[in-house]
Amino acid sequence: MNLIEVTHIEDIYEMWNKDSKIDTLTLDEESLKTPALHSKYVRMLGDERRQLKRMLYTHKVLEKDKSEYYRGTMCEEDLAARGWEPFDVRILKTDIPKYVDGDKDVVKHLIQISDQNEKVELLISILKTINSRNWDIRNAIEWRKFLGGVN
Repeated sequence: MNLIEVTHIEDIYEMWNKDSKIDTLTLDEESLKTPALHSKYVRMLGDERRQLKRMLYTHKVLEKDKSEYYRGTMCEEDLAARGWEPFDVRILKTDIPKYVDGDKDVVKHLIQISDQNEKVELLISILKTINSRNWDIRNAIEWRKFLGGVN
């Protein structure tokens, strides 16, 4: 799977499910796979972090646009460009944040940001595991030596 195509957290879980397996019969080869795994997931983390930042920035714009929309100050061109119908109800200025926070577009975008944040957190966790992978392999080798009577 191409790293850029990763868009769902399930894709990451599936990849990690395959990549996290260590063949106990070839621990030396498994140890040599660690840098490649690290590279793969660091790149993925960077891509997903950049996507999260883009989403956070676009959310600010969405909130600003929705504030203008609910204040009734958005021009017809901007309404048409976004596919929004004019909001003809007058609301108190103090109530605008409530309308913005409850707006279906804003809520949908917040859910997407939350999902993106979950991907970033998952990748951070995976990288922590990868960083300890050689230690785990070394411990397995030492245990085998101990069981075999080698000091």
